[in-house]
Amino acid sequence: MLIKTRLGRTVEVREDYTVDQHWEDFTAEEHDRWDRLYARQGKILQGRACKEFMDGLELLSLSDGGIPNFEKLSEKLMKATGWQVVAVPDLVPDDVFFEHLANRRFPAGNFIRSEAQLDYLQEPDVFHDVYGHVPMLANPVFADYMEAYGKGGQVAAGRGVLPNLARLYWYTVEFGLIKTDEGMRIYGAGIVSSKSESIFSLEDNSPHRIHFDLERLMKTDYRIDDFQQTYWVIESFDELLEATYQDFGPLYDRLEQAGDPFKPADILDGDIVYNNGTQEYANKGGRLAEAS
Repeated sequence: MLIKTRLGRTVEVREDYTVDQHWEDFTAEEHDRWDRLYARQGKILQGRACKEFMDGLELLSLSDGGIPNFEKLSEKLMKATGWQVVAVPDLVPDDVFFEHLANRRFPAGNFIRSEAQLDYLQEPDVFHDVYGHVPMLANPVFADYMEAYGKGGQVAAGRGVLPNLARLYWYTVEFGLIKTDEGMRIYGAGIVSSKSESIFSLEDNSPHRIHFDLERLMKTDYRIDDFQQTYWVIESFDELLEATYQDFGPLYDRLEQAGDPFKPADILDGDIVYNNGTQEYANKGGRLAEAS
């Protein structure tokens, strides 16, 4: 079908919701916007982002001037972990998203935020999707996790437990933290692509930081319009991958019988708590995060 994109072009959208990137149609101003966002985050993430993310940035050469060409980017990513990046005009339906991930294709928005949206954008644009997500796909363990998540999503869709699975993605892929020998670090795309949350997630005393627990996490609601009230912390990416390789059938059975989800700021007996946050930011009403 034909649709008009955010870049003002009319393009043919395939059945899998992919489009041709038409990299040559991005303007000099849009490439410059990418470069400024890249440079800003590079300064903020030193000592905050995990080594795996920083290694991915370097391996994929995402600083080579302007918005990456997906074809060239996919060549490098394919050699590293067998993944590729495909352009989509906007958010895609859940079943399409899972199908892409299950086949090692990451769908990335084919537009970049406007100048007025430099600090905050609700929709995932090319900077969030490529800068935030793709470097971690160059890590073999995390790449396997994302494939496993896609396959798990295909199963979950038939069980009616997609909200639970969405929480897993949100609290790990988008807003996850990891313990390292150097201290706590960021790996979640929603944080690494955000100026303000890169600092808030690690250094502010307001949010809780709790050790990753798959079932507990999948029962917990999250914020979609502001900084998170709780960040979940993994020990390693192997821990994350192993959690998704289990048989989810019994887990889904329990989730289907569970009552109302926990609130984002709840702390329960049995939680391993790294920081019992004050929740001061949320209690004061918060504000739309100045980042995306």
